[in-house]
Amino acid sequence: MSDEREITAGGVPVALPGRSGFSPLAAIELLKPITWFAPMWAFGCGVVSSGVAPSERFDLLLLGLLLAGPLVCGTSQAVNDWFDRHVDAINEPGRPIPSGRIPGRLGLCIAIGMTVLSLLVAAGLGPWGFWATVVGLVLAWAYSAPPIRLKRNGWWSAAACGACYEGLPWITGAAVMCGGAPSPAVLAAAALYSIGAHGIMTLNDFKAVEGDRRFGIRSLPVRLGVVPAARLACMVMALPQAVVVWLLAGWDRPVHAATVAALLAVQAALMHRLLTDPRRLAPWYNATGTTLYVLGMLVTAFAIRDVT
Repeated sequence: MSDEREITAGGVPVALPGRSGFSPLAAIELLKPITWFAPMWAFGCGVVSSGVAPSERFDLLLLGLLLAGPLVCGTSQAVNDWFDRHVDAINEPGRPIPSGRIPGRLGLCIAIGMTVLSLLVAAGLGPWGFWATVVGLVLAWAYSAPPIRLKRNGWWSAAACGACYEGLPWITGAAVMCGGAPSPAVLAAAALYSIGAHGIMTLNDFKAVEGDRRFGIRSLPVRLGVVPAARLACMVMALPQAVVVWLLAGWDRPVHAATVAALLAVQAALMHRLLTDPRRLAPWYNATGTTLYVLGMLVTAFAIRDVT
């Protein structure tokens, strides 16, 4: 049995379970494997956009995927869950830390240990891979940990997540495969899809409005209201993709440009439905519209393999 303990966050007392039995499955849950897909996909897009055959540096490809997903992304989830344990006690009380399945300060120890392990593995990816990992880990801690705690500001938090989930892994994948700086086309694509991911991250904040408002976390749904934040998210997702279409056409990639444009057109139709009830439909949009978004990333990656 576990006894209750109480912490105070933002002047609000919150009861959390005390020490309970540790479960290895709870540690895996803490790292949220479902979130690993996005940075691993972006890293893969970087690999494709480099123009280098995966077989030529297959060992680095596997190491990079491990680093982008389970290690760096997993670290960010552990860090976030530790510093958000008081908010999760309201929004998601079944999470490993507020439920007591990760007892005491073990959650913090896991976050620190994963950070060190990520840096050790990153050393095997060369300078680009290592320093991109450093930037990603700094953002992961800055996002959740005081005194910076970027997530208190919805503008900065979504930007940091967009960079970590899309831009940095894409650039890292390309740089690791080509053994140096990515081409301007790769950097432009990574930056644009990273900006668009700002909107995706805003949609993810809809599920936590009550807890965020109670604890002073000024996510965009809290700052602007749910419907205005949803409109902004749709615009931020759509505009960078429109720029990608324009760039692909200018780089003489008409088929790829038309494909991304078609994917964007379907997203626009889905966005129209999303705006009728953003809080209820945000998970639905993430399963539909966001899927089309990441497919556009891959189409773009193939398009720019030989664009200098």
